[in-house]
Amino acid sequence: MVDDRMSNFCILEPLQTRDADDLAETMVAAFEPYKELLHTVTSDNGKEFAEHARMAEKLEVDYFFAHPYHSWERGANENMNGLIRQYLPKGTLFESLTRAEVKWIEWKLNNRSRKRLGYLTPLEYISRRVKQIYLAT
Repeated sequence: MVDDRMSNFCILEPLQTRDADDLAETMVAAFEPYKELLHTVTSDNGKEFAEHARMAEKLEVDYFFAHPYHSWERGANENMNGLIRQYLPKGTLFESLTRAEVKWIEWKLNNRSRKRLGYLTPLEYISRRVKQIYLAT
């Protein structure tokens, strides 16, 4: 799961493994269409992020790591984890989920209005940002 701190837009992709190569390939493929909107990525220090330099280079972003045990440095991500838990309570085996189920949760989260966005959904907010970027060029 990766989410945009400004818009709360999230992309959920199931991983086959927690391998760094698998994660890097999945993240690059998932974010390629949104490359113009990305500026930075912040993650924890898990070994699955060992290929962070490759991701940063391919997506042309700055990559940062949160300090260990400083979950507030990734506050938007922690909040999104809580929202995902509304659909997948603790004890859920993520390996048992189909890609369609994961994408359904992504759709629900991206189409849920947010007070901090003036009651727009993350999808509406990100769509407006895309229009602004492409109309400005």
